Amino acid sequence: MSAENIISRAIVRKYSEKLCSCLRLQVAFVGAGPSSLMAARELGLAGLKVAIFERRLAPGGGVWGGGMFFNEAVVQDNVLHILDSFGIGYEAVPDAPGYYTVDSVELASGLVFGAKKAGVRIFNAVSVEDIVFKEQRVQGLVINWSSTKNSGLPVDPLTVMADVVVDGTGHPSEILRCACEKAQVRLNTENGKLMGEKPMWVESAEQQTVAGTGQYYPGLYACGMSATNASGGYRMGPIFGGMLLSGQKLAAQISSELSG
Repeated sequence: MSAENIISRAIVRKYSEKLCSCLRLQVAFVGAGPSSLMAARELGLAGLKVAIFERRLAPGGGVWGGGMFFNEAVVQDNVLHILDSFGIGYEAVPDAPGYYTVDSVELASGLVFGAKKAGVRIFNAVSVEDIVFKEQRVQGLVINWSSTKNSGLPVDPLTVMADVVVDGTGHPSEILRCACEKAQVRLNTENGKLMGEKPMWVESAEQQTVAGTGQYYPGLYACGMSATNASGGYRMGPIFGGMLLSGQKLAAQISSELSG
């Protein structure tokens, strides 16, 4: 067999094995942003079967670009212990006690690497185009290649079943929106719908992102900016402590549900 055939067969075989092993999950994340990666890593370390489906080629969400392509991000001192656990470095901001800068490339890659080492499967370039909704509960995802979805080709998708689905799609809250529009569910919000993200207010946004993290419908949770959009919180910009704390809170909630 030629080297070309060996390489191709190895890739096809290994990917097929990986995908088949993740068609039934305990927790399925949509979107590989910082809060999803944080939560997935905690759940992976707890021994749960977890996978993340990310439509883009590079996991990490909005972390990579820092602020306006200045590839530095900011965190506060209440999450330094989390960065330490990932081995991610940081530097104090001069004349601003409690604030630290983090190289956004190191932050994004560190979170991805940490999740992978915890046993989380990450499927990049895979879009989620629908949910599986049965017996008044979200029970899975409908997936397709991002390139197929973007090109508009009429190619049928595959399905992934999961005990819990997490909307980590960021500002659009795409999975919550799908549940509202297609399954006609009433979310666990003040009006039963997506409340909508408010303008920027950093201090309030950090707190509200964590407060809004949780279950919005049986089988369906949201974290990070998706939770902010769902619960009507303020946006925060390139400060990421609240995102990490959101993921940490989400992992504890899901672990409690699945262990109960």
